[in-house]
Parts: sequence; C-alpha cells; structure tokens
Amino acid sequence: MAFLSVHLLAFIFGLLGNIVGFLVFLAPLPTFITIFKKKSSDGFQSIPYVVALSSAMLLLYYGFLKTDATLIISINAIGIVIELTYLTIYMIYASKGAKMFTLKLLVLFNVLGFGIMLALTMWLLKGPRRVNAVGWICAAFNLAVFAAPLGIMRRVIKTKSVEFMPFTLSFFLTLCATMWFFYGYFVKDMFIALPNVMGFLLGITQMILYVIYKNAEKKTLPTKQQQHEETKLGSMGSGDLCPTVTQPKLTEMNTVSDSSRPVQPNENNV
Repeated sequence: MAFLSVHLLAFIFGLLGNIVGFLVFLAPLPTFITIFKKKSSDGFQSIPYVVALSSAMLLLYYGFLKTDATLIISINAIGIVIELTYLTIYMIYASKGAKMFTLKLLVLFNVLGFGIMLALTMWLLKGPRRVNAVGWICAAFNLAVFAAPLGIMRRVIKTKSVEFMPFTLSFFLTLCATMWFFYGYFVKDMFIALPNVMGFLLGITQMILYVIYKNAEKKTLPTKQQQHEETKLGSMGSGDLCPTVTQPKLTEMNTVSDSSRPVQPNENNV
C-alpha cells in the first residue's frame, strides 16, 4: 500500500510537472507571433532556444534509457517539437548572419555534441552504467543552465528595476522546479531531483528580489556596462525539466527595449 501511495504521488507530481512545463514552453509564443507579424527576427536571439532544445534532447535520451519514465519522455518530446518550431520561425525571418550563427550553434550543440555523447554512451557503456553516465551529463548541463538567471538577478540589484524579471515567470519556473523535484524524490532519481533544488532556490530568490525592488527607484546603467550585462544575459538558457525557454524572453525584452531608445551621437563610436 505504501508503495502504491509513493507511486501515485510520483505520477501526480510528474503530471503536474508536465502541465506547468508545457505552459512555460509556450511562454515565448507572443515573441514569435511578433516575429511573424514583423517578418523579421532582428533584435531577438536564438541562443536560448538552441540550449533549450539541447536540454530536451538530453532528457529525452535519458528517459528512453530509464524504465517507467513516460512522464519524462512526454514533456521533453513536446519540448523538442516546440523548440524546433520556434527555431524554424526564427530562421525563416532571420538575417543571413543570424541564420549562419544559429546553424553553427545547432551543428555544434545538437548534432556534433549530442551525437558524440550518444555514440560514446552507446558503444562504451551498458545497462545501469549507461543510465548513470547520461544522468550525470543531464544533471551537470542543467545545473549550469539553472545558474544562468544569476545574470538577470545581478542586473536587478544594480538597476533596482524588475522590468526584465517578471514575477509571474519566476513563480511558474519555481513551481515547475518544485513539481519535478518531488517527482525525482518519489521515484528516487537524484539526476532529476538535485538540479531542481537549485532551480527552486533561484526561483525563490528571484521572487524575493522582485518584492524588494518592485517599488524601488530605478537606476540606469552606463551604456557600455549595460551592453556587457546584455551580452551575459544572452547566454541564458533552459534548465532541467523546467524549460527556461522563457528566460530568453527576458533577454529579448532587454534587447528590444535598448533598440527602441534614440541612439545618441557618441554611441556610433562604441
């Protein structure tokens, strides 16, 4: 009876994780509607969507290696379809330079990187050793991805502005991390549970920062420093089973906001 109870709890949290994760995957949809209407992807970056696709591919492979991992497989299969759709729209309306850059990223991360990892784990490892190796790779990748919001948090503290860190986004990412942590806990999968501990803590920290600075007097960063911060934010991606494809939205909002400001004469020389 206790086993059935734990199994049921794992199913409930996994199902909730699928639902919340799907909603987070759809968060950038308004961005791509804008790209479609404008017939241009100028001012937007493809890096976060490539990273999100890589994360989903890794976790899908991990799900297929495990037994009874239907919930992991389902959300990441959906995520791959959504990310490929986003990238296709982006490529259709991107400039030649942006298309080439995106293609290089896709080849590097999703073809060569994933292909080499797949070949090595398939040929050199078998059974539980293969599952553990891929699990560690997924955990390490997603821990690195979860650390990406540190850039936007630093920006919030420096500017005393939460303009590019909406509370709703932080809340749903925290909720998503919570669901998948409990799923990993109940199925005794540390490769799922541990990275989402960091996702939960960072999400809570973001919400605390939002409460602290939502009514604070805003500061404006100097132009060069702002550009430096934006470059760092451009590397943001997605994390574990909580797709942070929405984090790029923060970057895109940042980019659009900057591009909409009048260009000062001395900025041409920066």
